[in-house]
Amino acid sequence: MTRQECSEIFAMLSEYLDREIPPDLCDEIERHIEDCPPCVAFVESLRKSIALCKALKGEAPLPPLPEAVRTQLLDAWRKSTTGAQ
Repeated sequence: MTRQECSEIFAMLSEYLDREIPPDLCDEIERHIEDCPPCVAFVESLRKSIALCKALKGEAPLPPLPEAVRTQLLDAWRKSTTGAQ
């Protein structure tokens, strides 16, 4: 898989998980995800995040993440999309 393909998939994941895109595009995303470990990890992470948000709905909002944590998450995402270790 190329970085470009993964970036395109990442851009559509929320809509994919909510089934807000056409079925043929869902099929295309599923085929990509089946063969792309970084995308599998990202989808699972996004699914967990969505579930946590739904579970917290109505509770007090969480404070913003510290800048150091945001930087680490962004670095991890970049590594997952480039295949860097």
